[in-house]
Amino acid sequence: MSDSLTPTAVFKCLADDNRVRMMLLIAREGELCVCELTCALNESQPKISRHLAQLRTCGLLADRRQGQWVYYRLHPTLPDWVNQMLIVALEANTRWLSPDAKRLEQMGDRPERAAACCPA
Repeated sequence: MSDSLTPTAVFKCLADDNRVRMMLLIAREGELCVCELTCALNESQPKISRHLAQLRTCGLLADRRQGQWVYYRLHPTLPDWVNQMLIVALEANTRWLSPDAKRLEQMGDRPERAAACCPA
């Protein structure tokens, strides 16, 4: 897996505003449900799911299903340089990510709120 994650491959995968925002939010939170990302980025569920599928295909994200929801986290075998790059980008861009983070935080108690957020 990590052999295919060259700088060129990683930066191509991240060459979209929404995908970068998702990666930074997931790096910040540890794990997020599709509906949390939909709320945070203020985008449609199909659009969010499409971008998440691309990030998973690239090898940047791993997912797990819990009931009707799918949760995403950074892939556990990401090379250290990718993790470090995400941390530096997150720390240097808190203002840029602030509107998304604020919408996510306004969800309140997300496990309960997510049930209301994610349609069955």
